[in-house]
Amino acid sequence: MTDDSPNSAAKSPPPITRAEARADEAAAIRRRWITLGEVLTVIAVTISGLTLWNSWSQRSETEAGKNADARRASTKAAILTLVAARTNEDELVLKPASPEQSVQSQSIAFPSALALAAAETTGEPRIEARWFENALKKARSRARLPDSSRGDEKLPVLVTTRFLADGKLREELAIYDIGYSIAGRWLGGHSITLRGVSLVARTRKSAGKSLLDARWKAVLAQAAI
Repeated sequence: MTDDSPNSAAKSPPPITRAEARADEAAAIRRRWITLGEVLTVIAVTISGLTLWNSWSQRSETEAGKNADARRASTKAAILTLVAARTNEDELVLKPASPEQSVQSQSIAFPSALALAAAETTGEPRIEARWFENALKKARSRARLPDSSRGDEKLPVLVTTRFLADGKLREELAIYDIGYSIAGRWLGGHSITLRGVSLVARTRKSAGKSLLDARWKAVLAQAAI
């Protein structure tokens, strides 16, 4: 039996109008767009963060590389190696192997057995035969070495060099062998011809002189064989 009373009609939900349906659908669409916008915002922020991190990482790597290069350049600049720029019979003109270094002054010390004062130079690095020629001849005579040589004789010296590198004044001590030959001349004595220089070892002030004298003894012993 159907209840057709007025109270029964009041209990039923009112019908949804077409306008309300469209409004609900529009609201749902807006909610979907808001959600999509939030997702896109999160993605954009994440990408931006990753981009910033990548940029910072690249800058850090670049700066680290530059700092490493600067340290290597500074270390290289602090190491001096002398070579003969020009060789005459009685003089060796020296220069740094690196063009970035500039020699300011030098002190060339000889083995104690030669009883010679150190030779000093300023602004023009060089080794002159006259500094040690007579003393070397006497030392060779005492050691009973031949009057003439094959041209590969050695005289060790201790070279203290003050030089500019990387804008800084530096100092280095090293043992070098002076290459020379000696030849006898009738009624003319003996003449010494300089050949070049060769690095033996870098050293410190406290050990330089003893290392030099030990090197000289070794050279004499070898030459006497």
